[in-house]
Amino acid sequence: MKQVVHIIRKDELERKQSYALRLEQDYELASLFDAMQRGDEVEKEKSILRLKQIHEELEALHVLVQ
Repeated sequence: MKQVVHIIRKDELERKQSYALRLEQDYELASLFDAMQRGDEVEKEKSILRLKQIHEELEALHVLVQ
């Protein structure tokens, strides 16, 4: 029974992490759009870098979930 509870809690935690990362991804996409509109290359590169990191984190999370 303890194993089942542990698995359920782990699954719930992974879902919350995935949700948080997707929210952050949306924010960074909006930031990237704003930077592109302003022609701000520094902020554009920062957003692109963070989006790549978020993508890698999501991929790693999905590998764990499967």
